[in-house]
Amino acid sequence: MGSVTRGSFAISRTVQAPVAKVWTAFADAEAKEKWFKGPDSAPDEHTMDFRIGGHEHNQGKFHDGTEHQFEATYYDIVPNARIIYTYEMYIDGSRISVSLAIIEFQDLGGATQVTISEDGAFLDGFDKPEIRQQGTIELFNALIRSVEEN
Repeated sequence: MGSVTRGSFAISRTVQAPVAKVWTAFADAEAKEKWFKGPDSAPDEHTMDFRIGGHEHNQGKFHDGTEHQFEATYYDIVPNARIIYTYEMYIDGSRISVSLAIIEFQDLGGATQVTISEDGAFLDGFDKPEIRQQGTIELFNALIRSVEEN
């Protein structure tokens, strides 16, 4: 098809946990695996090299057999303050989007304000900004549950 839909959004939440604990949920592969997955899937593969220039790979299947894949490269990491990365999403081997994501952490003295901003290019009608935003909200909610319950 050759079409591109552009979209941007930002989501902020206060997490009732210290910034170091919230940071770890993003920076540590084992901690991230507890929340970074869709509600209808489990990752088959997850590798993470959390450093500037490092790569993250997450691949799995939805219950209906559809394969999904996340490929990210980290460009900026300031501990307990921000993470900037780009990522591509694939469904059944077809690239459906390319995005720039910025995650900012603000220490609120025992709680943490987290803001996730994303600018995306959604390709050939396979994905839409509003669907990605809803998926990000669901991941954010899973992150909060993971961090606040443990």
